[in-house]
Amino acid sequence: MTAVPVFKNRENRIRLTYMIHHGVLLQIDTMLKNRWKLKEAPDEKLVLALADSLNISNALASLLIHRGITNFFEAKTYFRPSLDSLFDPFLMNGMHEASIRVINAITGNEKIYVYGDYDVDGTCSAALMYMFLKELGANVNTYIPNRLTEGYGISTQSIDYIKEQGTSLIISVDCGITAVEEIDYANTLGINTIVCDHHQPKEQLPNALAILDPIKPGCNYPFKHLSGAGVAFKLASAVGARIGKKDMALKYLDLVALAGAADIVPLVSENRILVREGLEIINTNPRPGIEALIKSARMEPGNLTAGQIVFTIAPRVNAVGRLGDANRAVELFTTDNPQKATELAQVLEDENTKRRTIDEATFSHAVDLVESTINIETDLGIVLHDNYWHPGVIGIVASRLVEKFHKPTVMLTTIDGVAKGSARSIPGFNIYDALLECEDLLLQFGGHEAAAGLAVEINKLEFFRERFNSILKRNMKEEQILPEISIDSKISFSEISPKFIRILDQFAPFGPGNMRPVFLSENVSVVYQPKIVGSNHLITCLKQNGNDKIFDTIGFNLGSFVDVIDKNKNLVDIVFTIETVNKDGRSFPQIRLKDITVKETNNGIK
Repeated sequence: MTAVPVFKNRENRIRLTYMIHHGVLLQIDTMLKNRWKLKEAPDEKLVLALADSLNISNALASLLIHRGITNFFEAKTYFRPSLDSLFDPFLMNGMHEASIRVINAITGNEKIYVYGDYDVDGTCSAALMYMFLKELGANVNTYIPNRLTEGYGISTQSIDYIKEQGTSLIISVDCGITAVEEIDYANTLGINTIVCDHHQPKEQLPNALAILDPIKPGCNYPFKHLSGAGVAFKLASAVGARIGKKDMALKYLDLVALAGAADIVPLVSENRILVREGLEIINTNPRPGIEALIKSARMEPGNLTAGQIVFTIAPRVNAVGRLGDANRAVELFTTDNPQKATELAQVLEDENTKRRTIDEATFSHAVDLVESTINIETDLGIVLHDNYWHPGVIGIVASRLVEKFHKPTVMLTTIDGVAKGSARSIPGFNIYDALLECEDLLLQFGGHEAAAGLAVEINKLEFFRERFNSILKRNMKEEQILPEISIDSKISFSEISPKFIRILDQFAPFGPGNMRPVFLSENVSVVYQPKIVGSNHLITCLKQNGNDKIFDTIGFNLGSFVDVIDKNKNLVDIVFTIETVNKDGRSFPQIRLKDITVKETNNGIK
């Protein structure tokens, strides 16, 4: 069955505006802008065969088929991903040269610098490579550029410093693929460079000794979506294999998992294996820095998920790079002293508190600018600039603007007389390609489909804004203009059994490419009048059709529904995910609402 998208309105009223797109007059609900789209049901015979072979419900079998799993053996690989399924690192172009050069540098006691980035992926990558090389006896140090004074990536300034330390080899991690001139400069100083990156290369590749990037032209590595730490792990694995220590790099999978989850890479194929295995290490035997970080976030190791990394751990790590020196994150990951780890974790906690304060003020200002200077109905993109925004938070705020307005967003601040900042996209639209079409207006840019960094001369900002919006109008598809909630399956509460939930939990880790399943249930009753907790979060309990199953329910940022739901009058259709909550030593299922449609009456059904 293919469902027609259903347009809903959070305040249960109709407010319509119109937009011209590709010559078509579109009717748009400005109160919510959510489309519900139910996926087409798989072939019934295939569902029944898979359900029978796995002894699971038809609903679970349908979910697996939507993920490309159609038989017992594919399901076994999915539910029991194995390190044995990882690809040979030597399939990556440049790996032979890179691994030999690293080994020669270690045996020759050459000075090595691991050059990282200031975000979670970059600091995890740097920590991983540093500890791996240190364990092999290497003369190694790390360099993380200061976001505020140096900006992203390799710079000639940093190369000069590294040269002064007597360095002959730089290993860049999570950066370097666009550092063409900088690596040429390093070559003139007699410094070799190995690039470990996962970002999109430009037309010209740097003249490095070796470039490890699965998406570079000519690289036949089978999996193209590794994180920066994933590429660094592959180099460590190759070096280990060459010296007869094949499994030596596996102890650093916790850092690969942190990086992969935080960098929002697709959790499929190798990434799913790496993140799942890394989470196992974090939950059973965390290194001191990660354990201290988890505790500072008022959580306990044991049940940490990829989602919790994204929303609780990653912001704390990113904060020290956004507001100051990200070397503190590397120091946290690499220390084996629990007391020092606790002290460093507190530094990250304090920085994150400061970051949130700056973030809220910047977001409020940005929303005011959007509402006062941008035509929400006609402009498909948002480009904002302010001389005094903190460069460390504008990427976060750009993401929040995308969430609020569902428009590709560019936020810029002034640094050294130049507008620099971040771009964030909506699902399905490649913002890197859009910036590529603006290349003649930009001083620099880099990134990938969902996020990018850029710099533009201030006197060209208006030209850039016009070009950016014209590109969006030309390239965005009609269905991308309105946000869509993709629904995996329609189910009834009676289907949500303990076995159903237990198997559903084994779909984890969840993330892009393997999202937590989304369900639709219709004609659901509210057990008690919904209430608001925290900052506009709805809580209640729900049941369906007189069934005795009652589920605790929370809807983040859905507090506006509290005033339009009457438990004595209304039934609701809900779109939701199911999560297992661990509290006070017990586990229980919780419905997490994504959207609600309020119906006029429940006809006395309770």
